[in-house]
Amino acid sequence: MPRRTTYRLLILPFALSAILLATVELNSAPPQDAGPKTFTLEEAVNYALSHYPAVEAERDKVEAARGVVDYARTHYLPRLDSLYQANRATSNNVMGIMMPQSVVPSVRGPVLPSSSDTAWGSIGGLLFSWQPYAFGYRHAEVNRARAGVDQASSNLEVTRLSVATRAVNAFFNLLAAEQGVIVADSNVKRWEVVNKSVHDLVDQELRPGADASRADAQLAQAQIQLIQAQQEVAVNRAALADALGLDSGAVEISAGPLLGPPPQTAPPKPSPASHPAAVAQQNTVREAQAELQILRHSYYPGVYVQSFVSGIGSGFSPDGTLKGGANGLGPGTENYGAALTVTFPVFNIFGIRAQEKTAKANVQAQRNYYRQTLLGINDQVEQAQAMLEGARRVAEKTPVELNAARNGEVQSRTRYQAGLTTIVELAEAEDLLQQAEINDALARLAVWHNLANLAAAEGNLDPFLQLARTGGH
Repeated sequence: MPRRTTYRLLILPFALSAILLATVELNSAPPQDAGPKTFTLEEAVNYALSHYPAVEAERDKVEAARGVVDYARTHYLPRLDSLYQANRATSNNVMGIMMPQSVVPSVRGPVLPSSSDTAWGSIGGLLFSWQPYAFGYRHAEVNRARAGVDQASSNLEVTRLSVATRAVNAFFNLLAAEQGVIVADSNVKRWEVVNKSVHDLVDQELRPGADASRADAQLAQAQIQLIQAQQEVAVNRAALADALGLDSGAVEISAGPLLGPPPQTAPPKPSPASHPAAVAQQNTVREAQAELQILRHSYYPGVYVQSFVSGIGSGFSPDGTLKGGANGLGPGTENYGAALTVTFPVFNIFGIRAQEKTAKANVQAQRNYYRQTLLGINDQVEQAQAMLEGARRVAEKTPVELNAARNGEVQSRTRYQAGLTTIVELAEAEDLLQQAEINDALARLAVWHNLANLAAAEGNLDPFLQLARTGGH
């Protein structure tokens, strides 16, 4: 066999192994990052409501509360208890009475001479017990459990509103920061043009060297402001990711209509009583009332229908002699019977009345908290309305400011190039234009943001999200 052929045969297994290993590594390699997720405002809110841990925890609490209702309903069911016990013990007994206790086992049978002999004993049986009527007590327990479900559900809505509002605020903060980057970048580009123009004039000895230094300083300041604006975007991007429940800060936003003209009217104002916080507090009142109703149904007789089947076995004969062997392990003597049992806690009335006094005071306290909650909601709505009105008035003035600042900047630059003004005036005109651009970029956005804050104060973001989806049309 030729040497070249032998060499190829030797390296063929190694080549196949390398190809197979590379294929396995490619198949087991982690998937490539799909890139940052892009959200509109409504998509961001919906994502937060579906993924934020606090919302999921409140949903779990609702399910837990429903389990309490199911448990309370089981009190309507009868009970069937079973028992079997086997033991090896002596049979010594004495005459006398012992008060009820749970330490020393009871002894049955006649009093016989004491003996140290032991024998098997056993007992087993079934006890059926049912309370056909509880004078409203069980119904009151179920109502309290249902009030707990309502309370958990309203707490879920409060959490959903809080999470949605946090996502909305984080979205607007990032959008505003991005507008700041756009303005800062524009300012850098303008100063690059101005800086070149100033240096040309200085090189031609038409302007003093100090002007070139001032232009360099202004350009550096503009670049620093751009870096700070970019830093603000990164910080707000991370804050939005956190508000959405994302592990990574790789998130992008789509402004949609939010950079355009805001609607002239706000959505209809809902009743403060429909605010999730007000509903939650009202459910707290109902839960306290349910506790009071349980106490009011506590001082009634307990009526039970009972029946039993039992068997007892003993390794001792009635005269005390041992039967021996495994006698006593099986219940040999059977009994059965039925009864109607009525219990009544006579002296519980004093404790129940004291508890009722506490429960009534708690109900009244929760009602006062409900009134305070309504006052707080009204105050937040009025503040949000005032902020919205101010934002609208500012948005009407910023176009005028921006137009005047642009004209002033052009005039100052022309005057400087003609030698009719100083670098100081030109720098002031550039700063004024930058501030006017920022004000105009954020003014309309501020109206949208304050519309969102008003909706959050009123307790329902859905009408605002509808406006944001359609641009107010």
